[in-house]
Amino acid sequence: MTYRGVILDVDGTVVRGDEPIPGAGDGLDAIDAAGLERVFVSNNPTKRPVAYVERFARAGFEMAASEVITAGTVTARYLREERPDDDLFVVGESGLVDILTDAGLSVVEADDSPDTLVASVDEEFDYDSLCEALWTLSDDGVAFIGTDPDTVIPAAERDVPGSGAIINAIAGVAERDPDVVLGKPSDTARDMALEHLGVPAESVLVVGDRLDTDIALGERAGMTTALVKTGVTDEETLAASSITPDYVLDSLGDVSKVLTEQTV
Repeated sequence: MTYRGVILDVDGTVVRGDEPIPGAGDGLDAIDAAGLERVFVSNNPTKRPVAYVERFARAGFEMAASEVITAGTVTARYLREERPDDDLFVVGESGLVDILTDAGLSVVEADDSPDTLVASVDEEFDYDSLCEALWTLSDDGVAFIGTDPDTVIPAAERDVPGSGAIINAIAGVAERDPDVVLGKPSDTARDMALEHLGVPAESVLVVGDRLDTDIALGERAGMTTALVKTGVTDEETLAASSITPDYVLDSLGDVSKVLTEQTV
């Protein structure tokens, strides 16, 4: 196995808030020294890729917007390909709405007879939002799309609810599961990452802090996977999971141990 590319999670792996995670800089340097193509894949659906350039700069790292894929850009691509003419009702933040409209998609209000409901993280989500989602999905012909499955996400001070919490709340009252949940580990996210890297899946290393998103994405595609213990996954969760990473690292700073084990 010779690694030619790496898929990197962001929150809990490289940064927490605007602060670098200890060891992350050493890990990025090791990846660069190994000459690997890289792509950062985040399940945050609210930020454009350029926002990550600014965020990484505040943490002391350099990256280009072209190296970033987010749950927002994954959702926009899926909708452009699968439901390009739909009117979308978005339960989510303005950043996601901007990403969707920038992609040429139509976003409408709940009372405008939408074709699809897009559910995502929303700090202003409330009872009224839940009612609008319930009434929208009472029409079985309306598609139900989730941006990403993360129920809890790492924030600067402590973990906070993510998109998955809101998607699950809507699914509960509507008594129906989403038609698809995007972000990692969806097929669309995998395809976008591999297209960026331009290398086959078997030569890719995935590094992240979540078993059900980062590690699952790599495991399903035949990639090598490395879990870092700087995010949301603890030893108890790892032991109980059916998803098994190929490597478990204290931090991204230890990725050099994985890279030096590769053989030609």
